[in-house]
Amino acid sequence: MTPRRSRAALIVMLGIIAVGVCLDQITKAVAIARLVPDEPVSVVSDIVQFQIFRNAGAAFSTGTSLTVAFSVLALAVLVAVSVWVMPKVRSLAWAIAVGMGMAGVAGNFIDRLVRSPGVFRGHVIDFISVKHFAVFNVADMLLTCSAALIVLIVFVIKVDLEGEPVTYHSAHKAG
Repeated sequence: MTPRRSRAALIVMLGIIAVGVCLDQITKAVAIARLVPDEPVSVVSDIVQFQIFRNAGAAFSTGTSLTVAFSVLALAVLVAVSVWVMPKVRSLAWAIAVGMGMAGVAGNFIDRLVRSPGVFRGHVIDFISVKHFAVFNVADMLLTCSAALIVLIVFVIKVDLEGEPVTYHSAHKAG
């Protein structure tokens, strides 16, 4: 692919990462400043509320004793994707998906670094509560959208990181 297409994909990824991380951190700062623990603010009846939570674990507060491991894993993902995936991306769809994924990982990783109780042990700020589902943040939404877009790219659009068509063959035994 052309260097121009490579540069455009990189600009898209970096732009999405920058905007996503800023949006995540700004909304978390507003949530911390405005929300009172145990006092939810209704957004859509009692179905969607803003309510502040500090999450030591992962999705659905799983693995609360593994905060340091989640921090190390997030750092490893950020480094690995930066070194091995981002340089190969030429496809706009993949640039968007990778950018959103990196923004999501980075947004929550920042919390792990700077929030109480300390570096690599910090709790992630979650504040969007959906009744009978989960409490999450903008970084989590970016990760979810990234995963959905990757599924769409792989199974519907069927292009590789460089934007080239991919065909999937099933293994058949002659018999």
